Amino acid sequence: MRRHAIPFIGLPGGGLHGVALLNAVRNGWNLVRAVFVARQAMRTEKPAALLTTGGFVAGPAAVAARLQGVPAMVFVPDIEPAQSVKAIARLAQKVAVSVPESLEYFPEGQGVVTGYPLGDRITAWTRESGRAALGLDPDERVLLVFGGSRGARSINRAVLANVGALAELATIVHVSGTLDWPEVDAARASMPAPVLARYHAYPYLHEQMGAAMAAADLVICRSGASVLGEFPHFGLPSILVPYPYAWRYQRVNAGWLEKRGAAAVLEDAALSEAIVDTVRRLLGDDVQLQEMAEAARKLARPDAATRAARLLLDLGQRQKAAPAAAG
Repeated sequence: MRRHAIPFIGLPGGGLHGVALLNAVRNGWNLVRAVFVARQAMRTEKPAALLTTGGFVAGPAAVAARLQGVPAMVFVPDIEPAQSVKAIARLAQKVAVSVPESLEYFPEGQGVVTGYPLGDRITAWTRESGRAALGLDPDERVLLVFGGSRGARSINRAVLANVGALAELATIVHVSGTLDWPEVDAARASMPAPVLARYHAYPYLHEQMGAAMAAADLVICRSGASVLGEFPHFGLPSILVPYPYAWRYQRVNAGWLEKRGAAAVLEDAALSEAIVDTVRRLLGDDVQLQEMAEAARKLARPDAATRAARLLLDLGQRQKAAPAAAG
């Protein structure tokens, strides 16, 4: 938030699932307190509408909005909404979703397909500008590997265990995340010069993450909600590795892309053994890779951010018009 100079008001709270009883009680009390903090913020800021995407502080914010008469819109990034999102949606006037298959989880007329919104930080990049920004050869195959800002340890270790074989297939852009960066950085010290020349590692890319996706021919990563918007935008074929220790949201996202021919799915436990053969098979088959790229591109909704913004603005404008009409 500070990096983009966006005003921020923190709410107390914490998760209730998968935590010790004492912590759950404490977090529950904090969530009750959060309702009052959020309501006071709304009295001060006087918002025309509320936008939320879920998370444990979204509930108090939605309750406060209802108490203040502020209309709310929920954005559901994953295909299958979390239970908390379904609960919050009961307090919302509209629910924006990434794909049509999400509409079945909400009452008829409440859900609206907007697509997954993307900002200029992602969409401004082209293949040429992305490769130039990262210092990549314009004619080489590029394999992008990432696991979010904190990283995905099993993916990072699978890449490091097979980096020599993978470097023979493509130039690698490896965004390890901050947690595993010391391990990745140390591993680079022992890599042979020919491998190191084709291996570009970063703890995280902020403004240049879009450059990495635009530059890539193939990507390996988890299947969080952003894959539903970012990879279609770039027509980027993917090897998706759903996180195995959480509810099935990532598996549903990955399966949706796989079913439409835009992705291959690997199980986390089999990744280290299967990663080289899968990358070799896809990068070695120009026809299949192009078919996957076209399948991904067909799923793109380039106007998603505009659709979501218009939906939210409409809610706010109707709220402002209501008192005038009543008077």
